[in-house]
Amino acid sequence: MGDIVTERSEGILRVALNRPAKKNAMTSSMYLDLAGIFNEAAKDESVRVVLWHGAGDAFTAGNDIGDFLGNPPEAGGSPQSKLMHMLLEFDKPLIAAVRGIAVGGGTTMLLHCDFVYASENTRFQLPFINLALLPEFGSSYLLPLTVGHARAAELILLGLPFDAGRAQEMGLVTKIVPDPDVLQVAMETAHKLATKPSDALRAAKRLLKRPFRDQVRGAMDAENGAFSLQTRSEEAKEAFAAFLEKRPPDFSRAMKSMTAR
Repeated sequence: MGDIVTERSEGILRVALNRPAKKNAMTSSMYLDLAGIFNEAAKDESVRVVLWHGAGDAFTAGNDIGDFLGNPPEAGGSPQSKLMHMLLEFDKPLIAAVRGIAVGGGTTMLLHCDFVYASENTRFQLPFINLALLPEFGSSYLLPLTVGHARAAELILLGLPFDAGRAQEMGLVTKIVPDPDVLQVAMETAHKLATKPSDALRAAKRLLKRPFRDQVRGAMDAENGAFSLQTRSEEAKEAFAAFLEKRPPDFSRAMKSMTAR
């Protein structure tokens, strides 16, 4: 099996991130594969609904750090940006079944889903700042739009984890479900949607997105440019070195390196 597994049945395309030993951490090739899968699903009339989940005990831990360091995203045309823009334009119902952990992109990608079912044990986190990085997937616009500026600032600037209850309170989660049932409940919603008129569903979703689509696209482009620069910063080098060496980062090192130039 590959890092992403798909299954089709009764108008539902099930997409599973399949690196359980790595908490489904995302590689560059996985971003490209997902973008291709969503692109094909958008064009395939037999696909009426997409259900997205992770294998094992995680949705996704975000970027695979080793792969990320070897393939840092560029400002334009990166694998991440291809998936971002595909999700923004995707007009079929998209459901996420989330359990375990949803870290970084594992949380920001959910902002593009129409339904998010989370197990009781799910832990979310936006740790970008902790790694001297920046938010992505249009979250700098979508998160304040969803939860308000004060809460978005808390989640992004502090980068602390939060549980499923808080996620639901803020409007990031549709429903909290007992851990063994999360995929089943998500599938029940997928089956309900698959019986509805497909053209009307797609038109309704386009209308729901229309008021802010251009703003999200602009946010994505701005994020991608700033993110690309930040990945090459002294702060990011120190953050990643500390992560790999399993020690707290010392950002005074980055300041010293910058002032020494």
